[in-house]
Amino acid sequence: MAEKRSDTVRLQRMVRAYRESAALMAAIELGLFTQVSRGADTVDTLAAALNVTALNVERLATACVALGLLEREGERLRNAPDVERYLVEGTEHYAGPWMLFTKPGWERWGRLSDLLRNLEPPSRLGRYAEFTVESARAYHLATYSIGLGAGRRFARQVKLAGRTRLLDLGGGSGAYCIAACQANPGLTAVVFDLPPVCEVAREFIAEHGLAERITAQGGDFTADAFPEADVIVMASNLPIYGPEIIQQVIGKAYAALLPGGEMHLIGEMLNAERTGPVDPALWGLSEALDNTTGLAHSVDDCAGYFRSAGFADVAVHEFVPGTLNRVHGRKAG
Repeated sequence: MAEKRSDTVRLQRMVRAYRESAALMAAIELGLFTQVSRGADTVDTLAAALNVTALNVERLATACVALGLLEREGERLRNAPDVERYLVEGTEHYAGPWMLFTKPGWERWGRLSDLLRNLEPPSRLGRYAEFTVESARAYHLATYSIGLGAGRRFARQVKLAGRTRLLDLGGGSGAYCIAACQANPGLTAVVFDLPPVCEVAREFIAEHGLAERITAQGGDFTADAFPEADVIVMASNLPIYGPEIIQQVIGKAYAALLPGGEMHLIGEMLNAERTGPVDPALWGLSEALDNTTGLAHSVDDCAGYFRSAGFADVAVHEFVPGTLNRVHGRKAG
């Protein structure tokens, strides 16, 4: 049998992948999926609902059908199941802000080769050091749209009954603390994040009526001491920091935990062989845009940080299949 010759199809698809992102983002920004869900399910009715020409609706809808975002039956369009669940405005699970979260970095990704040539020493906090209350609010409106679901998943996966105080390092909107306290009436929590972020977190906490049980403490968790807790979580900020900082943070967490306490590190992690998945690899690469110390960590790296800090019963669990892992350890006592 003749050996199959290689071609450029895979490479061409990869180099033009930005067009897929652009189509999805445009559809979200225009409200295409929302209008389809509300009954504007033909090119003409969508054109009227979106105030876009029928020609451009046809172009965008055709691309979305080809990408599996829309399904076509004759002249009628309907949202794919995941699009209907997550990209229809005004619904409980709407995640549009999160899908647009990375768009501000679009132009910088186009200059990636230049940014990779940067020889300046990396910054410990990168752009996060420049956060204002306004920029933190915009940032965490996006993270909250997906974070509350992740927080609920955490509260389902991790037994918190009998625990009294949860500390969330870099807790952002407070989504994990909100979900954990909603599920566990005896629990109190602390969001530990930069001062501008804490102002925003207090707004989300107040919206849920949990201001008496959840506080937000301003500080830099990569440098400042932690308050005591019997559960500590650090979620979805792993690739922002390099190994030295992550090891220091986990060491400080061990010191702050009460005897018998536990820590959970949730994030985008490479497999043990460091061959993938793609998502954590690209999150690590994205830190070149902001010249931080961040990179992609493997599950073995993360388990090693825990063991080096003194944690016992260290284990790795799948948190969101194919996307996030959870490493946890226990402080003896």
